[in-house]
Amino acid sequence: MRQWLAASGRVLAIASLALATTYASGEDGATAQAVDPLYVAAPASLKPDQIASLQQRLVDWPQLARYRGENAALPPPAPGERRVVFYGDSITDGWGRTAGTRFFPGKPYVNRGISGQTTAQMLVRFRQDVIELKPAAVVILAGTNDIAGNTGPATLDMIEGNLRSMAELARANGIRVVLASVLPVSDYPWRPGLHPADTVRALNTRLRDYARDSGAVYLDYHTAMSNIEGGLDADLAADGVHPTPAGYERIAPLAQRAIDEALASDTGDSTPAK
Repeated sequence: MRQWLAASGRVLAIASLALATTYASGEDGATAQAVDPLYVAAPASLKPDQIASLQQRLVDWPQLARYRGENAALPPPAPGERRVVFYGDSITDGWGRTAGTRFFPGKPYVNRGISGQTTAQMLVRFRQDVIELKPAAVVILAGTNDIAGNTGPATLDMIEGNLRSMAELARANGIRVVLASVLPVSDYPWRPGLHPADTVRALNTRLRDYARDSGAVYLDYHTAMSNIEGGLDADLAADGVHPTPAGYERIAPLAQRAIDEALASDTGDSTPAK
């Protein structure tokens, strides 16, 4: 019996790994079906530290605690100040916090990125970390962790739907929207073998079209950063995902131009922030 249980456990582990690193094709075309292996591993195979990690995720799944204190200490925008919130995952989180990077010195810009987050988590914390800060504009950069399966399988429809919902919440509160393309990536160090470059391109096409149709500003990081394989060269992202100081220097002026365009526009987002 023990031998049978051990063999069964090995089969489950192999099946779980295969499930965690598989892409499938669905009705919406290229469909991300990656998932963190911890979510599909046989429970008996998990180590105490892995169980603790999963428990910590469940305690505060959207990570509302991360910025709660900073938000409370942040004063309202000064008269005439046009605050901008940069909202995203680790690529935003590391901007100005990674050694050698600068985050728009002298500008009333606020960083509300959280490493590893998916669009589903960001949608939950959008009111706390964006709307309640009363910005004039928000720069949304998200989706790559959904493709990597950080919080479970996510189709392109699901990812686009979450990003649309964030944009709609912003517009309903008089916040102008800058919708950034997902940065190019040819492989994820923490989820190797997915080859996500084409999925990233497909998602960006959807975001570009939605931005055009909704009046948001589309911020195209991908074209400026992509190499021939649809990934990032080492000088722009040493691990193929997270920008180096040179990478941030390349995208910073693109972001500033998009913000200028959004704040100059009288289309769509003209209701005063609540």
